[in-house]
Amino acid sequence: MKIVVFGGTGLIGSKTVAILRESGHQVVAASPKGGVNTVTGEGLKVAIAGAQVVIDLSDAHSIDRGAVSEFFETSGRNLITVEAAAGIRHHVTLSIVGADRVPGQDYYRAKVTQEKLIEASGIPYTIVRSTQFLEFLGAIADASTDGGVVRLAPGLLQPIAADDVAAFVAEVGVTNPRNGIVEIAGPERAPSNEIVARYLNAVGDRRKVVKDPEARYFGGRLEETSLVPLGEARIGRLNLEEWLRRSRKEADQVLAGRVGTGRCGGPTINQASR
Repeated sequence: MKIVVFGGTGLIGSKTVAILRESGHQVVAASPKGGVNTVTGEGLKVAIAGAQVVIDLSDAHSIDRGAVSEFFETSGRNLITVEAAAGIRHHVTLSIVGADRVPGQDYYRAKVTQEKLIEASGIPYTIVRSTQFLEFLGAIADASTDGGVVRLAPGLLQPIAADDVAAFVAEVGVTNPRNGIVEIAGPERAPSNEIVARYLNAVGDRRKVVKDPEARYFGGRLEETSLVPLGEARIGRLNLEEWLRRSRKEADQVLAGRVGTGRCGGPTINQASR
């Protein structure tokens, strides 16, 4: 089966592409670097030609409200137009658990707009809503640091490893469309201040973490269950400690020259796209 993965060179995309290729599928890892741009439309028809499945993992790489909204709306409409003409049988998009439950979070609002475009497109689809990635705990701490202190609302987190996200996305991509939402999450749920404090302690970061009910999450206001599944969800394998252990082992192997780049992702990734 031919599967096109937009954002196929990113954190989740590269892992998803590898899993699908290992399973014997013909996979196109589409990205602007390879001449395929969902915003301008460049290369879309050629990339999708002959495909049965499209997996959209593309990202705006911006926290500016206007830029994020424009990216997901323009990208979504361009993809839908080309996919409809090509007769795509299954469109899969990665979104966020609680995207519609965090007032003031512009990125989340834009993801909800993307979801609605897909739902109204008439193309068979599955939306995979994921909780926060373990790989972004450092970014959460950095964005919440004030004068050397990390201030976090005690809303619950249930972070999931990128490896688990990719495995779920790949599995969904080769099964029948749900025409609905599937939620995925990590195996452990706890207040965000507690999880981030454990992460910082594990990586030797001495910043103090304090519980602050008024703290914002990338501009959004959190309630206790804003960022965790409220109903049924698929649960990943790796908790924080196991993910850290694997990350450290992989980093040691890289330093020793035994491998090139890893698939698990390191505990110091400093991105804030979720």
